Amino acid sequence: MEDEGETKRQRSGLTVFSPEYYAVCAVGGMLSAGTTHLAITPLDVLKVHMQVNPVKYNAIYSGFRILVKEQGPSSLWRGWSGKFFGYGAQGGCKFGLYEYFKKMYTGLFKGHNQTLIYFVSSASAQIIADIALCPFEAVKIRVQTQPQFAKGLMDGVPKLYAFEGLSGFYHGIFPLWGRNLPFSMLMFTTFEHSVDLLYRKIIQKKREECSIAQQLGVTCVAGYASGAIGTIISTPGDNIIASLYNKKATNVTQAVKSIGFPKIFTRSLPLRIALVGPVVTMQWFFYDCIKVLTGL
Repeated sequence: MEDEGETKRQRSGLTVFSPEYYAVCAVGGMLSAGTTHLAITPLDVLKVHMQVNPVKYNAIYSGFRILVKEQGPSSLWRGWSGKFFGYGAQGGCKFGLYEYFKKMYTGLFKGHNQTLIYFVSSASAQIIADIALCPFEAVKIRVQTQPQFAKGLMDGVPKLYAFEGLSGFYHGIFPLWGRNLPFSMLMFTTFEHSVDLLYRKIIQKKREECSIAQQLGVTCVAGYASGAIGTIISTPGDNIIASLYNKKATNVTQAVKSIGFPKIFTRSLPLRIALVGPVVTMQWFFYDCIKVLTGL
């Protein structure tokens, strides 16, 4: 397995931790995140409506029925361009920069606990990734919940800029960091430790001794665990973002008060777990498939 991987790297001209290596990781993250988020657009549309209007959209099945009845089937795909391009940009930055920062911090924090390296690497990457995502997210949420605002990115971006200027695109950057930083830190750390645990305790073989199918199986199990755990801690930030972008509140404090302290942790949580767990699993699967195909 090791010789095969080395042969693939030689054929592709890739060297680990080279600029080309990070470029492949970034492209892999962009494709995996963009396509998986695009696929679950209908669930995301319902999730945002449940956050903004929990009385009307209080369950998954009835929520879909109301959306289709009142706004038509096409409403389920509203905001797809923001999902695809926004999360593609975020995924490229997040996965590519995580690999870069992990290498950098490993050299800086020699002798320190690996968990610390995973935490600071994922946090550093996510800060930059969310700066890339935030403008797309601002337009996407408005498109999904305010049909009269715009049809998509093409008309939504200039309209938002005309109404609110550049600051309108980054109105939710701090809640976005509040949601995605803990999510990313737990996601990457849980994934890394889960992979290590599965190889050591369950499979009891080194990664390079396993078949590609076994390696990708480990990726899927660890990916789902990382997504589920990250979802629980990021739900409050997700609810606050939806409230801010839909003018239900003007600041974070007001958003927390309007939603209610217990509900900020539970509103839309079952749907988010159902939504994010498989999405994160597929992201890791696609991402590792690309790395396997390039011998990485």
